[in-house]
Order: sequence, then C-alpha cells, then structure tokens
Amino acid sequence: MTANPMNEESFVRKLAALFPQSADVTVGPGDDCAVLDLGTPDLLLAAVDQVISDVHYTRGTSPAAIAGKLLKRNVSDIAAMGGVPTHALLSLAVNPMDEGWLLEFHRGMAAIAAQYGISVIGGDMAKLFAPGEALSLTILGKVERNKLCLRANAKAGDLLYATGEFGNSFRSGHHLQFTPRLKEARFLAGEFTCAMQDVSDGLLKDAARMAEASGLALELEPDRIPLRAGASRESALTEGEDYELLFAVPENLRAELERRWDFPDTPLNFLGRFVPGTPGAVCGLPFDQSKTGYDHFR
Repeated sequence: MTANPMNEESFVRKLAALFPQSADVTVGPGDDCAVLDLGTPDLLLAAVDQVISDVHYTRGTSPAAIAGKLLKRNVSDIAAMGGVPTHALLSLAVNPMDEGWLLEFHRGMAAIAAQYGISVIGGDMAKLFAPGEALSLTILGKVERNKLCLRANAKAGDLLYATGEFGNSFRSGHHLQFTPRLKEARFLAGEFTCAMQDVSDGLLKDAARMAEASGLALELEPDRIPLRAGASRESALTEGEDYELLFAVPENLRAELERRWDFPDTPLNFLGRFVPGTPGAVCGLPFDQSKTGYDHFR
C-alpha cells in the first residue's frame, strides 16, 4: 500500500497536536503569526522565518540584499495580521565565517530595521560544516484587538482581493526588491477586512489556505490576476515569493474600498469570491489544482 504523500500543511497539523497551548495563546501554529494575549491593550504577534543559500537567493547576491529579504519577509507576516513590527532576533549559521560578509549583512539588516522602526535585540551565530548560509529571524509585533486579521475569518459571500502583481518574482528580482504591504494592511485591517494573509508560497496555495481555514471554498477568476512582467497565468498562481496581501472583503464594502484606496503604486485587484463548499477547494482554474505552490516536502 502506498502511503499518502506528506505535505507541509499535514505535517504542521501533526506538530500542532504535540504542543498544547497556554491560556495566553490566542492563535497558535497555522497562521502568519502566533498571537499572544498578555493582558495589555494590544495583542503580541510573533513569527519566525528563514532564508537558505541556493534556495531563497542565488550565489552572488549581496549580503545586504539577503538581510533585507530576511527581514522584509518577516515584516510581511506581521502586515498580514494587521499589525506593526517592533523587535527582532537573528540566528545565523554560515560557512565561511567571513567578517566582511557578516559585517555587510548586519549593516544591511540595521538599515532595513531602522526603516521599519524595528529593534534587533539579540541573536546567535554558528559555523556550518558545509559552505553556505542558513539565516533565521524571529520577529515580534503588536496589533490592536479590533484590527487583528486571521486566515480563518473569511465569510461566505466575501470577495477575495489582492495587492500588487504576481509571477516571475525570482527571475525578475522582485523577491529581493519587494516592499512589505504594511501601510496597505493597516488601512485595511479592522475597517475593510478581518481575514488576511501574505502570499509567499504561491497565490493559489495561499488562497486555498485561507479558504480552508475559513471552512469555505473559493471561486477564483484567474483572468483577473495581474501579471508581473515575464509571468504566465500559471506561474502567477503557483510560483510564490510575491509577498503581496490576500484579503476577504464583505461585498457591501466593495465600492467604498475601491473609492478610498489611496495607494497609487499598489494595484488593488478583485480575484474571486468565498462560497460554501469543500473547505479549501478552488474552482475556476485553467489547470489541474494539484499544481500548487512551493512545498518543502516536495
């Protein structure tokens, strides 16, 4: 008998069952950030992400650009929750332990952290046995209780919107040069949406995740997806590394959202609708839905 293939979602569900959560954990594993309620006016957000050489960037990428990607992809997770980033911790494993490379990396990190008002409060360094880099960042943030956005908060009839363009992120350099949608998320959170996530593993995969978390299906309109230069419709749906926002908007807020959208450099795109159905199912695709986004187990 052939075993069912492992994927990231099923493995995370297995791990979540191993770790019972304390009473102050409002949201545990499974969203863009964990959410802690420490009894303060704002909720605490926490997330961790990493970049690996020859996976998330190519050889020859400058240490400063690598540092920027590492921090910004974590900032994008905070944005998806409707929050504001505040603090970060670094963990680096590299080979060789080159002082020049490390200094340039940390200078780049300091510049991006200052741009977003983030305090880098500590970290750790170690030497890898093989050449390369494995770089991890833990980010903390905060969000007002009435602005918290979760993947699970979409409702039947809500419209799926997205910021920006999709596809060809790696080859175009967008995966290094992107700007996290913090300002846009703060505008949206609590007023136009309470269901949001960022797109890192692919538009199709991440939209399906939101639908599944909300117990809904999704009617997608792929022809509405704006393509980054050099992208195909399929690459826009499956490649990932876009770091844009997906969010659910009640239909009665559609006109006001589009009227008040005041981000001329950030396209606003209607992509489909959440509907009753098999949780996580997506209809309207121009290809087999088994072609999804990035999965670490494949």
